[in-house]
Amino acid sequence: MYDTVLARETRTVVSPSRIELGAGAVGTVGGHAARYGDTALVVATEQIFEFHGDTVVDALEAAGVDSVVYTDVRPDPTVENIEAAHDLYDREGCDLIVTLGGGSSIDTGKGVGILATNEGSIRDFGVDRAGYEGVPEPTPPLIAVNTTAGTGSEATRSVVVSDESTSTKFLVVSANVVPDVAIEDPELTVSLPKSHTAFTGIDALTHAIEAYVSVKSYGVPDGYAEEAMERIVRSLPVAWANGDDLAARADVMVGQLQAGQAFTNASVALVHGLARPLGAQLHIPHGLANGLILPYVVDFSAMAAPEKYAEIARILGVAADDDTTREAADAAVDGVFRLCEDVDLTGYLDDFGEVPSREAYLDVVDEMAQDAIDSGSPDNNPRKPTREELVDLYTIIYDDALAPDSPRRS
Repeated sequence: MYDTVLARETRTVVSPSRIELGAGAVGTVGGHAARYGDTALVVATEQIFEFHGDTVVDALEAAGVDSVVYTDVRPDPTVENIEAAHDLYDREGCDLIVTLGGGSSIDTGKGVGILATNEGSIRDFGVDRAGYEGVPEPTPPLIAVNTTAGTGSEATRSVVVSDESTSTKFLVVSANVVPDVAIEDPELTVSLPKSHTAFTGIDALTHAIEAYVSVKSYGVPDGYAEEAMERIVRSLPVAWANGDDLAARADVMVGQLQAGQAFTNASVALVHGLARPLGAQLHIPHGLANGLILPYVVDFSAMAAPEKYAEIARILGVAADDDTTREAADAAVDGVFRLCEDVDLTGYLDDFGEVPSREAYLDVVDEMAQDAIDSGSPDNNPRKPTREELVDLYTIIYDDALAPDSPRRS
């Protein structure tokens, strides 16, 4: 089938300038850094730095690059994280940024880069204030050493920041924050616990599905998304069940990279619009929030893009080639539920404290719905939700997935 979008208009394909992929790829970080500068700010969580920091710092040192280390990254990076890391970058005279970790470390590093070359607070560059492509100047050289298999942030133009002063998350989107180099070494993901293998894997699946059905989709990101879904479906349960299976880890890592390339070129949609406010309110990882929401948005949206959802169902293995388009599309939600169950997604909710009562949750649903609308992501969904439908979706998610006696937690 011809790509009718490209027959009508021009699209810009966004991607890192260089991607190093495969076992041992982390060894290339020093050579890349030496091409860009003399002093690198290395951004990581304490735990990830404990696992892999010496490998990165030693590689930088061997290449003649000095390191300044910031390890106070939070699981959902905050305004204060980014400001503190930027102060260190500035004070130590750094000229490039090396992130070590998943989306939180990468987004912190992107935030540092934004402040290094642009005037203002990180809040000033959120899409609610500056719109899309609201970062005027590109970041300093940025090398993202990925240690998870899910966020895709090493290949995207997105930054998600938590604002603790308002209990919200905001989104920055600009091609000027795409890393110059993405390093994808599956050996670095072996240390991931099962819970985070599940969260990041379902996050990647969400990226692929949302990019595929987005109203901004076209042939190039569609190809990334289809292959990403195929890889994640076949390999995520294996990597979750046996974290030492390097072949499965590598397959998921490639899939999440392709999913990142898909959504940075076609956008995310309603799931992400709902997930950021939910994650901020419940203080749960972004991938877990996405996985809690994804089945209900698939069910809500399938009628608006039946051909796309039918193909998703076939990739997920829940529809046959001879099913009608509508039959296959309607089955897509079953495939999403099954994969979430395979990796025990809702079983990890108890790790993050007590879920608020239904009454307390409903008290903030209107606020969450407004935050979702303000993000702009729901506008990319094939079925455009009303405000009332957003409230209904949040309520269904609570009753079916979050409440202690809900079906998905029983």
